[in-house]
Amino acid sequence: MIPDTSATSILVVGDVMLDRYWFGEVSRISPEAPVPVVKVERTEERPGGAANVARNCAALGARVTLLSVVGADEAGHALARLLNDSGIQCSLHEDAKLSTTVKLRVIGRQQQLLRIDFEHAPDHEVLQAKLADFEARLAACDVVILSDYGKGGLAHITEMIVLARAVGKPVLVDPKGEDYVRYSGATLLTPNRSELREVVGGWKDEDELARKANRLRDELRLGALLVTRSEEGMTLFSDGGVAHEPAVAREVYDVSGAGDTVIATLAVMLGSGLSLPQAMRQANLAAGIVVGKLGTATCSLEELKTARA
Repeated sequence: MIPDTSATSILVVGDVMLDRYWFGEVSRISPEAPVPVVKVERTEERPGGAANVARNCAALGARVTLLSVVGADEAGHALARLLNDSGIQCSLHEDAKLSTTVKLRVIGRQQQLLRIDFEHAPDHEVLQAKLADFEARLAACDVVILSDYGKGGLAHITEMIVLARAVGKPVLVDPKGEDYVRYSGATLLTPNRSELREVVGGWKDEDELARKANRLRDELRLGALLVTRSEEGMTLFSDGGVAHEPAVAREVYDVSGAGDTVIATLAVMLGSGLSLPQAMRQANLAAGIVVGKLGTATCSLEELKTARA
């Protein structure tokens, strides 16, 4: 059962980027080097990173506010325009010394041939201003998503978690890197399998995974830990025990952005009244839908309603 999501308000904070796609045909190898020549036939732009999380929340019918930092450049303006077209309320702080993160993907024969990244970390002054903006917006939201892509936009994430939890707001974090101490006190952490392995080491079986996951929960005072495990589905570790959802059997076209869809669906469903295990089931179905699409994509509320495991 999908709840009514229209009154649910989500505050998304994190690293945004502009995803650019160049689509073309490959018919020959370059005489200059052993690489394919792509004749570009069309281009496309989509919100990426935390902006894709926000877009996924909006696609599920929620009211969304996005808080982030961009450069005072063409890419930043393009990103703001795309988000506005998606019905997302944005507070994009501009840093004149920053270049908006851009990921350029070259696609030939429906396969990604090359990705080029343009990125630069924001400065402290802009981030501090964002922290004050974050605190001012907490009262109006039901759930907070902190989407960490390791680009510097969440330098104050520990303070953000403390501020949000102090006023009773659930905080969902998509983590990055090995320093999980900065996420202490979060309601839910959503690492993928390889990200968790970086932090707790490997595991030989499900029992060892559960021990390591729950030890991490205790150390960081987490409400729950949800591990996305690709073809193995996803597993939730919480005070209620261990819950697992097997992967939805679909043709996998592109996994980029699937984690964005998972955390967005979790937040919208939790904010709309579902329990965490129920929200995980819907997030698993949504992930199965977006991996069947090319590039960073969304799962609409209508697609989720008609999805079958």
